[in-house]
Amino acid sequence: MKLIDIFQQRKYSLSFEVFPPKTSDVYDSVKTATEQIAALKPVFMSVTYGAGGGTSRYTLDIAKRIREEFGVESLAHLTCVSSTKETVKARIEDFKQAGIENVMALRGDIPTDLQNVDRSGWCYRHAVDLIAEIKESGADFCIGGACYPEVHPESRDQKEDIARLKEKVDAGCDFLTTQMFFDNNLLYNFLYKIREAGITVPVIAGIMPITNAKQVERAIKLSGSFMPQRFKTIVDRFGGDPLAMKQAGIAYATDQIIDLFANGVTNVHVYSMNKPDVAETIQKNLSQIIGKNS
Repeated sequence: MKLIDIFQQRKYSLSFEVFPPKTSDVYDSVKTATEQIAALKPVFMSVTYGAGGGTSRYTLDIAKRIREEFGVESLAHLTCVSSTKETVKARIEDFKQAGIENVMALRGDIPTDLQNVDRSGWCYRHAVDLIAEIKESGADFCIGGACYPEVHPESRDQKEDIARLKEKVDAGCDFLTTQMFFDNNLLYNFLYKIREAGITVPVIAGIMPITNAKQVERAIKLSGSFMPQRFKTIVDRFGGDPLAMKQAGIAYATDQIIDLFANGVTNVHVYSMNKPDVAETIQKNLSQIIGKNS
């Protein structure tokens, strides 16, 4: 079922993300974690796709299993960075044959060894190129795209960033999912600006539960996320106690989600990092909210 149809049927939606293994030797542990998260019956689960297609062979397998064995709708990621048109067309056909209905179209992170090369001849330089390719293929996918409440790191400013986002939506994006953020006011301001720019598709808020202090540095490096003082205080106080930090991080993420729901943001996606216990605790914390209004 297409996600945009699911969103119309639910007052609130909560979903989780899983990522495939980088190597076959850890496939079983990832498979177990994925099954445990799927058993929670979230609205959907997204399955990521490695930079340059590094884990692409697992993405489709996991996305297909989630749907067929657990009855949970899946959102399969597809990246295009440094890919050829032949490779992308083959992936699109694989998704179609597997019955995948929802695709997250992303440029993807540029591999370290390619960051300084001339990209002018690449088939896909931006996500909008991939979105256009999917639409031209005739595949009847519900297409998602990424957005950045705190500005894409490669954009000069937010005005330029929103202009590029509008191009993606005009090319065929049916919904958008945000990069992680830790201050809800950043999202509310962003939503106001994109609506003013004529972007009206559903926006899913991406929430990352920080369950250990080391994640803070990685989150800042990955997305440049602003860390509110309230959150910094939590890390300073509990970061040295793993169990306390995990509990505090889950509580902070839960509080973010409750505030989002209360302020009219109805779709939330949790970057659960293949951690079933984190996903389960957040879902339980919200059980009366999403249970009575889904």
